[in-house]
Amino acid sequence: MAGMRGKQTVRGMFQSMAVILAAAGVIYLFVPHDENADPIKPVDYSVELVTAQRAAPYPVLSPKGLPADWRPTSVSYERQSGNAWHLGYLTPDREYVAVEQSTAAPVKYIDEVTHGARETGAVREVAGQRWQRFEGPKYDALVLREKGVTTVVAGTAGEKRLAEMAAALRPGAAPTPAPAGPSPTAKAPGA
Repeated sequence: MAGMRGKQTVRGMFQSMAVILAAAGVIYLFVPHDENADPIKPVDYSVELVTAQRAAPYPVLSPKGLPADWRPTSVSYERQSGNAWHLGYLTPDREYVAVEQSTAAPVKYIDEVTHGARETGAVREVAGQRWQRFEGPKYDALVLREKGVTTVVAGTAGEKRLAEMAAALRPGAAPTPAPAGPSPTAKAPGA
């Protein structure tokens, strides 16, 4: 009798598993999913930009006029960490470019945000400013040291893309919102 009970328990377990797998398969079939969808969602950094502009003791830079295929992916402002402003972007080539600004000690800050990139001695003129070239195992960078603030444009992108970002930087530039269609409650003129 004990042998029968063991067989019934194992058989019941397999039957339960079959029911669960069938239910999971049905749910999978009816839940919409797009394998080709891009998992990277752009962020709206307008609130963080305004906050940083009010709090930072330097002109906070953000890009103005970048093509729409540059997508903002990360943003932060940390007052306790040397008034550090961070704005990360994904380029059209799917490379990473970040704008970093801080009042922290330049040597340590540059090393931190570039992940150990070293100064090459080369200079790149961008929008009338002389940016120092840095190269590293993870990120390359363009660095602008000004009184009271260090600005770093760093990432996996090549020097051309880094310079493109540096050229687009403006104090107080607000992100350009994506064009929106009419709202569902909007009425047509004359309606």
